[in-house]
This record gives sequence, structure tokens and C-alpha cells, in this order.
Amino acid sequence: MNIIFMPSVIGVAAFVLHAATYEETLKVSVSVWPPGSNIYIGECVFLQCTVESNSSFVWNYHWFRHKPHLALTPNPRHLVSSDSYSITAVMREDAGSYWCQAERWEANTTSVVLLSQPAALSVSELPPPSLTLTPSTRQVLSGERFTVQCPVSQSNSTGWRLKQFPLGRKVEKGVLDTDWCSPLGGAVSTNNSDTCAFIAVSGSSGLYWCEGAEGRSNAVNITVSHGTIILRTPAFPVFEGDRVDMYCQYYRTSNNSKTSLFKNGAEIIPYSSSSSDGVIKMTLKNVTQENQGFYKCASQDRKMESPESWLSVRPGRGTFTSTDGTADPTHGSWKWIILSCGLVLLFFIPLTVWLVRHYRYQMFCTRSCWPVSKEALPAMELPATKQDATEVQWDLSWMEMSNLLDKQLYPGT
Repeated sequence: MNIIFMPSVIGVAAFVLHAATYEETLKVSVSVWPPGSNIYIGECVFLQCTVESNSSFVWNYHWFRHKPHLALTPNPRHLVSSDSYSITAVMREDAGSYWCQAERWEANTTSVVLLSQPAALSVSELPPPSLTLTPSTRQVLSGERFTVQCPVSQSNSTGWRLKQFPLGRKVEKGVLDTDWCSPLGGAVSTNNSDTCAFIAVSGSSGLYWCEGAEGRSNAVNITVSHGTIILRTPAFPVFEGDRVDMYCQYYRTSNNSKTSLFKNGAEIIPYSSSSSDGVIKMTLKNVTQENQGFYKCASQDRKMESPESWLSVRPGRGTFTSTDGTADPTHGSWKWIILSCGLVLLFFIPLTVWLVRHYRYQMFCTRSCWPVSKEALPAMELPATKQDATEVQWDLSWMEMSNLLDKQLYPGT
């Protein structure tokens, strides 16, 4: 006789139904900030892994690039922190697919593993609409004023809207769909109505970009520092041959006369250095792609160090316009030299062709129009008059000149 306890059966069925429903609602996805599959060289990109679940379970996250379950290749520009993946400054080789895997262990024996769909990123070579940042630096001191200006609209659209993504904090959907300045903590600048002015606070850190009917602008990552020293480097890419100025700025300290500049952890000697009012200016002249990397400044005793900041160097200027104002003023003189040489060539080439053709025409006419020999000359009967001495002397001279000319034109005759 088999006795079945109905409450147990109902409980098992409810557990199975709950488990099935629970498994169906679990989903992991990758969000890209700024949004879109196209990213631009030199900008910062942030990827976030999200598990859509109502539970409060703790998840472990793993990131993969190019292929699922493929270990990441170490890259100083690529930073992984739990559910976030950021690219400090985009380069061409950063294009590809990115996956996120969320994992949760149960009773130390089994686990729930969820793999997201790939987030495909393509690097655009075209220059984006440029966002203007003043001062042009990724690092600002707490309490400092900075302004952000969207590009000028090229169409009759309603214009651009400034967006911000606060890195390091969870952001609910819809927070970025804001008005012009006020919801971001800024205000319209008194000097320019289309510029947002901010006073740097903790919430000011994050990605800034503009969106409009024409697409989006490039994005810049702004970090608000509460330390005693920051390093100001150009916020946007510079180009080979440019002159780059970096500024080590101290906060309320006067002992700043001895400061060193470091690249990728090694001390370097800049082209020139000067100090004024708590700011030390260090210059790199004629930069190349070898100058690309992480920079920081530190006091001589290394007790004060700035956060690292990446310097992007592009191989050629092309049609891309830098907004950081650090280009060497002599760079544009080469364009005038090339233009001048082109104008000179356009003038002298036709003149040279004309002279050559004119010379060849004269030579051809001389050889074809002059009689081939004396025998080819037509016979002319001399007048039946008596020649005087003067006429005879003139005839002899003419004959001698004719013979001499024939020898020059037809050697060997």
C-alpha cells in the first residue's frame, strides 16, 4: 500500500515550477557607454554587465574578447573590475566582440552560468563631431570650474543634448535622458548660452558626450580628484609633430619646486619645464607615437602623486581637428610650402614645354627650309653688264660666306 503525501507532492511541484520560472527570467546583457557600436579613436568606452534578476544573489563576472571563454590578453588601457570593463583610450586594435559571463555558486556543488550576447564594437576612422572641454584635461580638482560645449548643429534639428554616465555607480535606465544642463548638476554659462558650466564634485566624474539628430560626439572621461596633485594632459588625441604641454597642479601647497614626470612608471625628462603659482608646466616637443602612454607627476619624495592620465598620439592629422589647442604653431607652415611649390610647378612646366617645342621648331625649320646643297639652288643668269671692282669684291665675299655656311650646316661637303 503506497501512501502519498499530497503536501509533499505539491511542494515539489511548486519548487520545480519556481525553478523553471526562475531560470527563464535570468538574463545577462552587456551595455555600452556611450551607446552605439561605433567608437572613436582616443575616447573612453565603458562596458557594463547586468543580470536581470529580482534576487539579491551575489554574482561573479568574467569578461572575454574576440571569442567566448578565451582568457583576456593583458592590456594597460583595458581595465576590468567585476561587472565593468573600460577602455581608457580607444585604438584601432580595440575593435571586436566582447562577452560577459555571470556565475553564481549553489551549495558549493553546482553553479548557474550565464553568457551574454556579444557586444560588437567597430572603431571609426572618421573624425567625430567634437565636444569642447575647457580646460582640456581629463583630471580636475574638487571645487574647480569646467565647461562642456556640444558641437554646432549642421542641420535644422533641435540641436544637441549633453549626456553623462557616472562611472563606478549603478545607473537606472532613463537617468541619461535629461535636459540640457541642470539635471547634470551644471548651469548655462553666462558667457555662452550653449555651454554647460560645472563645479567639480564627486558626482561630476564620469563620461560626457553629446547626442543629436546627427549622431553623437566623441566622449571624454572626466575624473574629479580630491588629492593634492593632478596632471593635466590633453583630453583629446594629439598628432605626431605636435607640441604638447602638461601641467602638474598642486592643491593648496607651496612645496612644489621639485616635481618629476613619469611615463608608464618610469621617470622621463621633458623638453622644457617651468613653475608658476603652484603649477608646473612640462613640454614634450615633436611628439611621436612612442610618446603615447600613461603619465603622472609626483613630488621628489614620492609622497604626493597624481592619478595616471593617458596621452593619445595619432599618426597623421588628416581632416581631424584637435580641440585641445596644443598643436605646434609651425605645423601649418608646411601646408603653405607645399602649396607654393605646387603653384611654381604649375607655372614653370607649361613654360618649359613651350620653350622646348619652340626650339625644336626652329631647328626643324632651319634644316628643312635651307637648300640641301649648292646644286639644288636654281640657276640664275647674271646680267650682261660689266662688273666693276666693287661688284666683284662683293660677289667674292658672298660666295665665301655661302661656302662657310654650307660647311657648318653640312659637314663633309
